[in-house]
Amino acid sequence: MDTTTLFSLAGRTALVTGGSRGIGRMIAAGFIAQGARVYISSRKGAACEAVAGELGPNCIALAQDVSTVAGCRALAAAYAGREPALDILVNNAGAAWGEPFESFPEAGWDKVMDLNLKSPFFLTQALHGALKAAATPARPAKVINIASVDGMRPNPWHTYSYQASKAGLIHLTRRLAARLISDGIVVSAIAPGAFASDMNRAARDHGDLAARAIPSGRIGRDEDMAGAAIYLASRAGDYVVGETLTVDGGLVNAALGESIDA
Repeated sequence: MDTTTLFSLAGRTALVTGGSRGIGRMIAAGFIAQGARVYISSRKGAACEAVAGELGPNCIALAQDVSTVAGCRALAAAYAGREPALDILVNNAGAAWGEPFESFPEAGWDKVMDLNLKSPFFLTQALHGALKAAATPARPAKVINIASVDGMRPNPWHTYSYQASKAGLIHLTRRLAARLISDGIVVSAIAPGAFASDMNRAARDHGDLAARAIPSGRIGRDEDMAGAAIYLASRAGDYVVGETLTVDGGLVNAALGESIDA
């Protein structure tokens, strides 16, 4: 068994939505370090270009808002203008909305559901041809959806549409996996826990406090997220189909609830 290239992404192309910050940037940087050419997408063009410059010549900015089906198709067309095939798609772009149940608005439902759940489906659909073009029996193409531990268990925050959208994305991952595996495309997901980002300001601004609830005793680091994504994207993850990999320091699967002494 030759394991020297097990985690290599040399010669592969990737597209990471929401790649200009947070988890998307962590994944993009990891892929580049493993030899991939990475396209990052963001609705903020200047930020996208700046990050691409920071990550080096193997990072290319494709500014696009993917919150609509038209935006998803526009991004797919922009990518097709540069590359004939796509090895790895990371559906990472996301949004959250917090407001009490009594006043939670329709806008907070639709915005989050559209970007977090609808867009991964329609972007994958729009890039289906490019993914199939890259796939071979020896090297399948990959789709990695970025879900959340909030889709696996309730949290106390009033983020109703966010939690529902991530639970839906986890099941959509299974359904897409069942459909696309026959095309040589492996679909999987990552459910991150507490990572410092604009999306998770509690971890970003109060990491020590957030760490108290995590069995590992700390919030996630860039390498934790990059490593998980590299595993799924590389040869190492070729046989992991429809799975959601929880990367949370044990919050979902290793945290014990408070006991009540009789």
